[in-house]
Amino acid sequence: MSEKLINFVQKRKEAVEQKRRTFERILFQNMFGAYTVLDRNGVITPISLVDISHDGCLFKMPWNKRDGSCFSTGEEHTVRFYFTKDSFIPVILTIRYAREYVDNDGQVYIQYGTEFDKTTSGFGVMKSFIEFLYNFADLSVTDKGDSKVYFL
Repeated sequence: MSEKLINFVQKRKEAVEQKRRTFERILFQNMFGAYTVLDRNGVITPISLVDISHDGCLFKMPWNKRDGSCFSTGEEHTVRFYFTKDSFIPVILTIRYAREYVDNDGQVYIQYGTEFDKTTSGFGVMKSFIEFLYNFADLSVTDKGDSKVYFL
């Protein structure tokens, strides 16, 4: 009779990672804007963040076959990470890969995997923000409505 052993440390890491990704998606979709600045006469193009880590981020843009706009591997782009309506942190990203992605709505996107330029002053702020996301995922508790806090 062979019994399977469960690695609780690995299971906990997987649960924390899943919680972090869920939190990031909610944050990016509802509270956080990011815009990439293209070298096309100063045009600012919105992007949708998918994931962020210590090394880089994953974002997506709708694919438009008419204008054929896409980034090439190795290109550097400045991305504005907005934390208020008018205030942002500029960060330089290098495109590491691109792939087509069909979302649940049938829309075709290009997903870009990027790497942060960690030598810029803006990255110091992003590093703290990313650390917050990881700590939040690790230490946060899910509210199941079972208790109320009236005073802190």
